[in-house]
Amino acid sequence: MPTILRVGPYRFFIYASDRDEPVHIHVEREDNVAKFWLDPVRLQTSGRFNRLELTRIRAIIAENQQELMEAWDEYFGC
Repeated sequence: MPTILRVGPYRFFIYASDRDEPVHIHVEREDNVAKFWLDPVRLQTSGRFNRLELTRIRAIIAENQQELMEAWDEYFGC
């Protein structure tokens, strides 16, 4: 599971087994792991993050959406 981006306490990554799903990113901090679709950016699973943190994470993803989608395409050879 390659790390695509790190911002503050958050690590953004993809799982190698996710190839057959729509483009998305996982984000973790400590034991919390959430999943966001990337096109359009929207929450799939909250992973025990609170609402304020999810809003912050969503903003980070929106700011880096193009980079995250390009990393997905590069990793999976799309």
